[in-house]
Amino acid sequence: MRYIQLLIIAVLLTACGGAKKNAPQQAGGDAVTFKYATQISVEKFDGYTVATIKNPWKEGMTLHRYVLIPADQEIPNHIPSGTIVRTPLKRAVMFTTVHCAMLMEFGKQDCISGVADLKYIKIPWIQEQVAKGKISDVGDGMSPVIEKIIDEHPDALFLSPFENSGGYGKLEEINIPIIECADYMEASPLARAEWLRFYGMLFGCEERADMLFQSVDNNYHQLKALAAKAKTKPSVVVDKVTGSVWYVPGGKSTIGQMIRDANAQYAWADDEHSGSISLPFETVLERAGDADVWLFRYSGDHDITYDELLSEHHGYNQFKAFKNQTAYGCDVERSLFYEESPFHPERLLSDFIHILHPELDTMTSMRYFKEVNR
Repeated sequence: MRYIQLLIIAVLLTACGGAKKNAPQQAGGDAVTFKYATQISVEKFDGYTVATIKNPWKEGMTLHRYVLIPADQEIPNHIPSGTIVRTPLKRAVMFTTVHCAMLMEFGKQDCISGVADLKYIKIPWIQEQVAKGKISDVGDGMSPVIEKIIDEHPDALFLSPFENSGGYGKLEEINIPIIECADYMEASPLARAEWLRFYGMLFGCEERADMLFQSVDNNYHQLKALAAKAKTKPSVVVDKVTGSVWYVPGGKSTIGQMIRDANAQYAWADDEHSGSISLPFETVLERAGDADVWLFRYSGDHDITYDELLSEHHGYNQFKAFKNQTAYGCDVERSLFYEESPFHPERLLSDFIHILHPELDTMTSMRYFKEVNR
């Protein structure tokens, strides 16, 4: 009987221990309210924060869940499944130029311990730090040098997810949290910019990030209200031929929405795509050949001319904006268009309004676009 009693007690103790280990997470966390962003949700609990990123390509599915735990605290016993991230991050390897620029604006540039795809990062300070050996160049973003990443002992890796990418290969085997920057899949300019708040939580500058986003939000709406006062509503055609096709922004893309917010007409405004649409030259000419203004991006070491445009494609001279010389180019090599505009859509909107409604005073000069040289 003594043996049986001891056995029953042991079983009960084991059961209690198992229940404690497998207990559910705390109930009643405080949800962080996002004004525009729909692809991320954040809930704060006692001792940790849970950030859940939706899968942009599979409705109802989760792309990634992060459990943010302060580095100076013990890991709580009962936390949900997900990637544990010890905050604030002190060292990070960045795979995108836009998130490098973001950290510099946070005043957290010293947290950048390594970068991938250095040739695409146009930020002078980062180029200088790599040259001095203070920031490591970990190679091509699609096939980085794993050993260099490990040597940096980063707290996290920041990279952009893609549909059907097949995962991140060896990066998933080195036990370093991968922050999947799905902000670019948001459906509006301000929704993407609002991800600043999540990144602020990761780097211990949540208040600063919140204030920065609030400023972006306020300025964007002030500019939108200013554009609404314009008495004209010019039409716009965007970008130019690449290879054998012309990629035009979809009506639901951030550029498409910003053209609308700038009080302009866009031939694909009713389109439902949130990305770009690949079209033959003839289709764009037929649908937008009479556009009043032509806005495009290019990569060069000098200001582009109309003659150079015509040498790229002989059909450009059929566009009204080419004939009237109302074309504006953004040189992505010599501007910080890709670095700034994702988290500062108000700066790009200001350029649009400046071009489309010169009679309105935006109180700033153009930041990214210039008139094409005659």
